[in-house]
Amino acid sequence: MSKAVNNMSMGVVEPEERMRHLSHCGNLIEVDKNMPVTRYYRSGTEMLRMATVYLREGNHENAFILYLRYMTLFIEKIRQHPDYGSVKAEVRDINKKIKDEIMPTTEKLRDKLLTHYQREYEQFLASKEAERVRELERERERERERQRQREREQAGGVPSLIPANLHVLIDEGNQPTAPDLGLLDQVVYPNDFPTAANRSLPGSGLLLPAASSDAVADKTANSKPSFDRNQKPAYNRTDSLLAGSLRLVHVPGDTMEVFLKLAHANTSKNIETCGVLAGHLSQNQLYITHIITPQQQGTPDSCNTMHEEQIFDVQDQMQLITLGWIHTHPSQTAFLSSVDLHTHCSYQMMMPEALAIVCAPKYNTTGFFILTPHYGLDYIAQCRQSGFHPHPNDPPLFMEAQHIRMDGQAKIKVIDLRR
Repeated sequence: MSKAVNNMSMGVVEPEERMRHLSHCGNLIEVDKNMPVTRYYRSGTEMLRMATVYLREGNHENAFILYLRYMTLFIEKIRQHPDYGSVKAEVRDINKKIKDEIMPTTEKLRDKLLTHYQREYEQFLASKEAERVRELERERERERERQRQREREQAGGVPSLIPANLHVLIDEGNQPTAPDLGLLDQVVYPNDFPTAANRSLPGSGLLLPAASSDAVADKTANSKPSFDRNQKPAYNRTDSLLAGSLRLVHVPGDTMEVFLKLAHANTSKNIETCGVLAGHLSQNQLYITHIITPQQQGTPDSCNTMHEEQIFDVQDQMQLITLGWIHTHPSQTAFLSSVDLHTHCSYQMMMPEALAIVCAPKYNTTGFFILTPHYGLDYIAQCRQSGFHPHPNDPPLFMEAQHIRMDGQAKIKVIDLRR
């Protein structure tokens, strides 16, 4: 539904230009006429839910982007859907909410962000000017040093080979004498050095003992530069939706075990079981906290949910957002079938981070999948076939999710609506 954008490389620019980038990101939302229009209604509800979290946490950029997407969706884009007429009443209520609540909030955020950007820009300009002044002073000092060097050379007639900052004291009463020729016999020449097998040279005193490991470590430590080249610049925006990357999704470590237990009865009959993954947003990361198991009809290779409004009611009561789905393959391996690809497409179009977790108990394996963002998602969205049908394998249509983190401390909760 929304397209990724990466404006992280824009650096520090004028405040109005930054606001234009932010507004552009907020307008990046499209409506697929083949997606049920009710999905967009649900997506809008969860969009507001996340915007509220961002606003509460002080992440004004992300809140602004989501509020703007919400308004773009329901004021402009939803009208392009062929089933718009069936949700006119709901959209009318939404538009009233936009006028009374969301638009004023968004305008306040715009003013706050513009003030913040202006302050950052002024600091940037002041820092740049201070650096320019410092560089001018350094150049003047270099020129003064060059002038002093020229004056010394002119005064002495020939260039001095001794650095200007080196002072040599000569004691006239201590004149050099001829070397003791006996000492020359004790000098060790290259061919006389011992081999690795015989490192000692008794009596010579010319070979130092090998440096201890502690001494080497101290020397290495002292040789490091006084700054860390890997340190990120202060202008770090990894918590922003402008990054264009997928947010991290935390998965409780017992999710699969708990789900396989509640699916056991179906699995023993070679019937698939499915559930919705739901959770919440915190500090720009997503946390799966619940499996909602809806009423469903399963077969050995498919599972269809029923009475989805019950799922929505639960999510609204608990302020949960949809983060994907989980299902079993009782007798097959963990992969996404052609039907699974289409099922997951609707999840990922609404939430780019949405996961498809596939449990294959017969093979004791689990897959964490997403459609490939730059090919598979668009390909499946445009595919008009239904049921089981062939898809090309190259380029890949789905991949192992890389934006997950298993949390061994967290425990999954189950809401079973089948009872």
